[in-house]
Amino acid sequence: MSGQFKRIVVKFCADFLIRFVANYKIIIQYDGTDYSGWQIQKNAVTVQQILTEKISLILREKDLIITGSGRTDAGVHSLGQTANFKTDIIKDIGKFMHSLNSILPKDISVNSLEEVSEEFNARFSAKKRSYFYILNFAKSPFYEKYTWYDSRFENLDIEKLNRAAKILKGINDFTSFSRKDEEKMNKNCEIFEASWRKKGNLVLFYIEANRFLRGMVRAITGTMLKAVNQDEPGKYIKNILEAADRSSADESVPAKGLFLYKVKY
Repeated sequence: MSGQFKRIVVKFCADFLIRFVANYKIIIQYDGTDYSGWQIQKNAVTVQQILTEKISLILREKDLIITGSGRTDAGVHSLGQTANFKTDIIKDIGKFMHSLNSILPKDISVNSLEEVSEEFNARFSAKKRSYFYILNFAKSPFYEKYTWYDSRFENLDIEKLNRAAKILKGINDFTSFSRKDEEKMNKNCEIFEASWRKKGNLVLFYIEANRFLRGMVRAITGTMLKAVNQDEPGKYIKNILEAADRSSADESVPAKGLFLYKVKY
């Protein structure tokens, strides 16, 4: 076989393989109660680990890589975690989803699967991410795993909380609201929306940003619950932002009330 012919054969085989590897976007819901967060870790059970194991089992691939839009901490839930992986073309997406959901544990489900462009990356292609936190002021066993209960939440001043939430909007340094072990040098985030509302026996805090630091939403929620009792809650939040020091903010709220809601591209 001549060198030129061999190069042609190699190129043909490479092109053939490239054409038949596709990029898939998935949307995942999970109850984070029994998991150490999304991201794979040593000596811990995580959502990403379980998902990788089950998809690898169906596809019979050992080196499958699943990229998530971002990590959620231990105990945090998701309605719209987004991820992507590359594999040989899946012939029947509906059948694949059925097979996958049938072997996933009851607290994890894949709700959407679609082929996307090769350039799509669940983490780096994301433009906006949103979370909501749920407080509950009427004790119920059915809310226990997914809300933070305290009868005093019934008297929260929602209007005052929303005035304070406006201070968060825009681009700010959120060092005060990130974990001390956060490795990112740049801690600027752009908040597009931050608002509170009461619905029935629940109080919901919604926040949307271009990105979030580790522990950021829970720290903001806890600090706002403290701010509402101040004479000038907006000024209280502003001073904490400007301090750029985690010790200046208040305690984080429990993980169980936090949900990753949606990732926008």
